[in-house]
Amino acid sequence: MRNLYFSDAVRSEQNLYEDIVIEALKMYGQDVYYLPRDIVNEDRIFGDDVPSRFNSSHKVEMYIENVEGFDGEGDLFTRFGVEIRDEATFVVSRKRWSQQVARHDNEITATRPLEGDLVYLPMTQKLFQIMHVEHEQPFYQLANLPVFKMRCQLFEYNDEDLDTGINSIDKIEQDYAYKYIVTVTGQTILGINERVGENVSVSLSDGGTMRGEISKWSDSDNKIHLIHVGADDGHFHAFPTSGSVLIGDSDFVILSVSEDNQISNNEQNQDFSTISLDFLDFTENNPFGDPENN
Repeated sequence: MRNLYFSDAVRSEQNLYEDIVIEALKMYGQDVYYLPRDIVNEDRIFGDDVPSRFNSSHKVEMYIENVEGFDGEGDLFTRFGVEIRDEATFVVSRKRWSQQVARHDNEITATRPLEGDLVYLPMTQKLFQIMHVEHEQPFYQLANLPVFKMRCQLFEYNDEDLDTGINSIDKIEQDYAYKYIVTVTGQTILGINERVGENVSVSLSDGGTMRGEISKWSDSDNKIHLIHVGADDGHFHAFPTSGSVLIGDSDFVILSVSEDNQISNNEQNQDFSTISLDFLDFTENNPFGDPENN
């Protein structure tokens, strides 16, 4: 039988242990930003939500458990391009997470970090997506659980809406979101550059409306860069090449429209295709590129 004069469930000792953990995280951890996910339109069959929004950020200290570098498969060079599969485990104090993230003055109702939320690591300027939250390590050493361990994978941006108020995070959306570049008439509006992030609307020929968000305004050539463009009816519509764009109370006549997909440019598929032609033969006589016929 256990010694009756000693107990591992003394509240004062649990609090002391938790304070020591918090102090250690503040000493050896990193200041990161926690980005809770706002589910817009969940696919209940596949359990996915492609048009997720991340509208807030919360700064909190976390310890990176990977002391020798990121886990995972690292950088993979495939026929489809380069894939970076870094993984990391972040440790955060339960108490500090409640104080900094699940505060009483915001809309977060979760009692723990959730799978699908993001962690931004300023040291590497990378976003990590939480894949699993372990809440029982270390396993009841003093009959309590002072930390969460979040197993994360490098986040691959897929046109999500980032409005966190942190420039380095929101710039990811501005650089890599699918864009419609709309050239309009040379009408000028005072303060148009301060309208970045504002929603605009474009009327469709069938009476519907397309809406988007301004990511950039170019005064030199009167080009408006629009992201997160979609129709109100939820169906796909080609962007109008005529008509006007409504920004606030002003209309801009559309002169031309082009599209810009920066996500595919990062895949380096064309570079790999060009390099492969130097040492693999993809002719009809050698369809699988066996180097013996070169």
